[in-house]
Amino acid sequence: MSCKVSAEQVNFMKEVRRKKRIVQGMQLGIILFLLGVWELAAFWGWIDDFIFSSPSRIVKTFISLIISGDLLKHTGITLYETILSFGITTVSSIFIAMLLWMSPMVSKIVEPYLVILNSLPKSALAPLLIVWLGTGAKTIVVAGISVAVFGGIINLYTTFHGTDKEKEKLIYTLGGKKYQVLFKVVLPGAIPAIISNMKVNVGLSLVGVIIGEFLAARAGLGYLIIYGSQVYKLDWVMMSIILLCIMAVIFYKIIGIFEKKR
Repeated sequence: MSCKVSAEQVNFMKEVRRKKRIVQGMQLGIILFLLGVWELAAFWGWIDDFIFSSPSRIVKTFISLIISGDLLKHTGITLYETILSFGITTVSSIFIAMLLWMSPMVSKIVEPYLVILNSLPKSALAPLLIVWLGTGAKTIVVAGISVAVFGGIINLYTTFHGTDKEKEKLIYTLGGKKYQVLFKVVLPGAIPAIISNMKVNVGLSLVGVIIGEFLAARAGLGYLIIYGSQVYKLDWVMMSIILLCIMAVIFYKIIGIFEKKR
C-alpha cells in the first residue's frame, strides 16, 4: 500500500533542508572568516605570528609532521586513550548506577562519596596517579576515567529514579521482580539520558586524557602541547589544540548518528 505525500509535506521537508543548509553554511562561514582574520592579522603584523601562529604556519607544521609520521603517532595515541577511557567510563557508569538503583541502602551510603569525588579537581589527583601507577598509558586512561565517571554515575542514577512510577507498579502488580523493572522499564526509559550522558562523557574523557598526557606522557597531543610550549614551538601547540577540537566534534557527531538510528 503506497502512501501519498502531500504537497504541503514536500514543501515542509524542503524548507527544513533549506534551513539546515543555511545553518551549516553560516557555521562554515564563521570558521572561514575567523581563520581569514587570523591569517591577515599575522600577515600584516597586527599580531606576532611567532607567539600566536597563523593558519598557514599551522598547515605547514601539519604537513611536515604528517610526512615525518609523528603526527599520526601522537594523534593515534590520544585517540586510543580517549576511546578506551570513554568506553570504560560509559560501561562503569551504567553498571554502577544500576547497582545503586537495585540497592537503595548502598546508594544512601555511597552517594555522599560520589558527590565529593565528582567535585574534587581531577588535576589534583594526577600527581598521585603518577606515583601509584607510574607514567604511561595506564595512568592517562585512569585520569580520563576519573574526570567523567563520577558525574556520569550520579546523572544516570538520578535518571533511573525519575522513571514513571506507574509503569513500575504495573510490573510489580503482575508479579515482576525488581530486576525485571530495571530491564523492562528503567533502562529503556533512560536510553535518551544515557546517550546524552555519553555526549558529555566523551568530551570529559578527552579532557582527562589531555591532563594525564600533560604530566605523564612521552607521546600524544597533550605531550605535543606541553613540549611545544616549553621549546617555543607554538605552531605545534596551536595545531594540537585544533586537532583536539576536531576530534571532539567527530566524537560528538558519531554519538549523534547513533542517537538518530536507535
